[in-house]
Amino acid sequence: MSRTTGSWLSGGVGGSGDAAQEWPGQRLGLPERGPGSLAGRGARFGALLIDLVVASLVTSVFVRIDVQAPEQMRNFNYVALLVWFVITVVMVGLFGFTVGKLLLGMRVVRLDGKPMVNVLRAIPRTLLVGLILPAAFSDADGRGLHERVTGTGVVRTR
Repeated sequence: MSRTTGSWLSGGVGGSGDAAQEWPGQRLGLPERGPGSLAGRGARFGALLIDLVVASLVTSVFVRIDVQAPEQMRNFNYVALLVWFVITVVMVGLFGFTVGKLLLGMRVVRLDGKPMVNVLRAIPRTLLVGLILPAAFSDADGRGLHERVTGTGVVRTR
């Protein structure tokens, strides 16, 4: 498992988890650049922002927006977060991408070679992304805690 996830969480490769590699993802068997290589943090953050905007737009169809009413906006934000969670779990679990990832040319993949992420992996992954903090701590491959726990990675599709 440590070879697959390649992180300090599982002990990594070797004793320290810091195996020498020339590019992020090399020890995972991923190419240096192009399709199949690990996506960068900036593109991943951009995809998250797009997904949050999409969730807010979907929420605005069902929940009234009133910037003068703090209670109403708090309610809107809670519902938008729930909508983001559901959309992300379903799309990543079934298709391997969200709207933001699709637009920016990325996909969530399982590093054990199985074809689908599936909803059971997408739920904890999305919960941890929602906490923000686990996604902020990355290993030498640029994978956050949410990816190491679920055995996934975000790769480029183009």
